[in-house]
Amino acid sequence: MFKHILVAVDGSSTSSLALEQAIQLARELQAKLRLLHAVYDATLDFEIEYPDTAVLWEALRGSGEEILKKAEALTGQAGVEAETKLLEIRRAHEHVAEEIAAEADAWPADLIVLGTHGRRGLGRLLLGSVAERVARIASKPVLLVRGQ
Repeated sequence: MFKHILVAVDGSSTSSLALEQAIQLARELQAKLRLLHAVYDATLDFEIEYPDTAVLWEALRGSGEEILKKAEALTGQAGVEAETKLLEIRRAHEHVAEEIAAEADAWPADLIVLGTHGRRGLGRLLLGSVAERVARIASKPVLLVRGQ
């Protein structure tokens, strides 16, 4: 049924729970995982070049690569085949959710697994939800794993 599972990881405890669920599914279904992390910083979208922009971007990339390495190590320990991908989103008009959904189509994934913080009310309104947006726009099934 699901042979290619895309998992978005961001280093949070919620995304760790989503990764655990994806690993369990992959083991049961003998599926392959693609571990995905998106690097994005709105301050890099200005036309003015700031001296520390390159340093900031490299720090974000380095952090993202470290998150992917840790996630890949967990999948390896579980005996699950996985590959990693670092998405670099450099423009404000490119929303993380759209990029995740597009990556799921391009790979091609059979399932997208994401953690969600389960925010409600004002927190949801102000912060939005990448997971909710992916679930609304993705052409693939989406499994949302709620944080504790």
